[in-house]
Amino acid sequence: MSRVSIELVPRDAEAITREVRELRECLPYVDTINIPDIQRFSLRSWDAAAMVQGSFRSVIPHIRAIDIDPKGPLPGLDTPDLKEVLIIKGDPPADLNHRVFPNTSDAIIRRYVREAPHLKVYAAFDPYRRAPYRELEELARKRDAGACGFFTQPLFDMRMLDLCREWLQDETVFWGFSPVIGPKSRSYWETTNHIVFPHDFSPTLEANLAFARQAIQEVRAGGGSVYLMPLRVRLASYLSPLADVLMT
Repeated sequence: MSRVSIELVPRDAEAITREVRELRECLPYVDTINIPDIQRFSLRSWDAAAMVQGSFRSVIPHIRAIDIDPKGPLPGLDTPDLKEVLIIKGDPPADLNHRVFPNTSDAIIRRYVREAPHLKVYAAFDPYRRAPYRELEELARKRDAGACGFFTQPLFDMRMLDLCREWLQDETVFWGFSPVIGPKSRSYWETTNHIVFPHDFSPTLEANLAFARQAIQEVRAGGGSVYLMPLRVRLASYLSPLADVLMT
């Protein structure tokens, strides 16, 4: 079944509540959101999920594997009505006082599958961070650990999307797309996430919307799912122009 998820950042309780309201105004039929866990904000993803769970069929918090104490409880297990989680490894924290643990994503996936069998557990797929065969080997380990599907790093190129769809043709995947508006945003993606943009990429809202429209249509025509990460733009300015392809 083709699904649509929108990623909302939990800066604080007021911000996530406001963004849920804005999302409901421009895409009232969307029934799934995913929530990253960002260390510089005090509101954890699973706590934000508990706050807004009643507004959606499913809220998918991101869980950082390196934050989980092997001797401690798993985050989110006491979140009411939680159905799905996304396990990512997590970047090292900027605050050196924040304790992390040498966990792999597949180890934490196994813990969730064992200790919370009622949850669907997703994992991450990033074709930019290493050689593709290495990323596909990692994907296989996550699948073997019990991951039921994958969320991709946002993609910005139809050729890369087509290639990744071929690699992951037998997997359940949420294909990610995010606007890149202006040179600072482009530089962030290039330096932080090692994105290689196509030669003709244009960091304008219009060009990003045109790409997102084409990519969403192709993915959903094949029965695939998508998630949108509307960073550094007003939700309505990015999501409303895509409402027709997200609804069909």
